[in-house]
Amino acid sequence: MRGIAPGLLLGALVLGVGCREEKPAEPLTSLAPAPLAPLAAEAVEAVEAGGGDDSLFQVQPAEVFGEEVPAEALRLELAGESVRLGGESFTPVRPGEAARVAERARGKAVLLVPDADTFLAQTSELLEALRDAAGEVWLQHPDAEVAYPLVLRDEEGFRAWLAEVAPGKLRIIQRADGFELSTSVGKLPGADPNGPSVPVRGGKQDLATLRKGLGRLKGRFKTSEDLCLVPSFGTEVAQAARALSAVYTAPGEPLFETLCLIYPTPPRRSAEP
Repeated sequence: MRGIAPGLLLGALVLGVGCREEKPAEPLTSLAPAPLAPLAAEAVEAVEAGGGDDSLFQVQPAEVFGEEVPAEALRLELAGESVRLGGESFTPVRPGEAARVAERARGKAVLLVPDADTFLAQTSELLEALRDAAGEVWLQHPDAEVAYPLVLRDEEGFRAWLAEVAPGKLRIIQRADGFELSTSVGKLPGADPNGPSVPVRGGKQDLATLRKGLGRLKGRFKTSEDLCLVPSFGTEVAQAARALSAVYTAPGEPLFETLCLIYPTPPRRSAEP
């Protein structure tokens, strides 16, 4: 150490200690909010650990909420590929029939009344006609006197909506095995990370858990005002209407101001000779 000034040696030691204790900056990902806890995970863990019972997998009752049925709306009763309007019956899949329905509905509020057996895929021509002509489109709940105002979007319209620069982009994917709650940053996990967010329980829709999950998403995406329901095209329209009840926490009190329904783009049919 001969020849090194004591002050310089002390400074070098202090500098070395300072370098060793310096911590790297935290990655930007650490600023992201913590992921939402899986839905119903507690129930599944309790059963697997032997501390619960199978009743945890049964559907809990869920009250039916919605808006008052619009009294002055034009009532369209669905029956497979046909629709009844007063004493008339139309088949929108036939050339010219959808245009006739559109003319009757132009500028008016329309109430769709589903039966038990009409599938979404059977209504594509009708919904396209109503999207372009009707002033308002409502879907009635099959089991209660409530209804839901809808924005109708086909597959192209759905892709355009997803491409908009806005937070959330919340949607309910309705499948045969349950509901998947998806957002612009991934899906809300359920008890099984590889399965739907809200699985079917006992062969029935779990609307109570769906309502709980939508409440969580609203709490995370506070500025999101719209929500899209995306049923598989083999879903009954009545089942889609039942799912919309979960968007409401009380009569006339939806979690999201705007509800949209995604329907299949109609096939381009050639005109009959």
